[in-house]
Amino acid sequence: MKLFITGISTDVGKTIASSIIVEALQADYWKPIQAGDLDNSDSHKIKSYISNDKTVIHENSYKLNTPASPHFAAELDGITIDLKQIKEPITKNHLVIEGAGGVFVPINDTDCIIDLIQKDYKVIVVSRHYLGSINHTLLTIEALQNKKIKIAGIIFSGDENKSSESIILGKTGVKCIGRIEQEPYFDQNVIKEYAVLFRENLLELQ
Repeated sequence: MKLFITGISTDVGKTIASSIIVEALQADYWKPIQAGDLDNSDSHKIKSYISNDKTVIHENSYKLNTPASPHFAAELDGITIDLKQIKEPITKNHLVIEGAGGVFVPINDTDCIIDLIQKDYKVIVVSRHYLGSINHTLLTIEALQNKKIKIAGIIFSGDENKSSESIILGKTGVKCIGRIEQEPYFDQNVIKEYAVLFRENLLELQ
């Protein structure tokens, strides 16, 4: 199973959600494009959060120096991101692929994050409640559906908002895989607790 983790925006909790999914499935992890924070990248964070010994964390296809939209970060590094150079790692294990920002974040003049999503991927959308988040969530799901991309489910991150969640789930028919509360901190133990909570729903996606 290949799960692509995207968000409705930046800083909505994709990496925490990815950590939980990786731990729950003891899956491999791959972030194709890392922009900025190369000394404390999302791959580093995943490694620090998980505690199983089966997961392999695969190398980024592109490591960009500036924390910015990938197309701009690449421009500052004097390169152009080429989709053909983004090659999925070979593994017999489940694979969790983490995007960058939302689905329409540009990676070059013509392609966006959504163009990284292959036909055999199932997408998990991470949503976080803020003013405008219903709109962003519905637009993200509609964009994926318009491209005939399989949506495995949605994870809500942060403080609960029953009204927003009810509207989103009702309008889209997308399954809620789980909720990540606004925890005071995340470490291996907290990630493991969520992994146990999420595991059954994730295994049903196969």
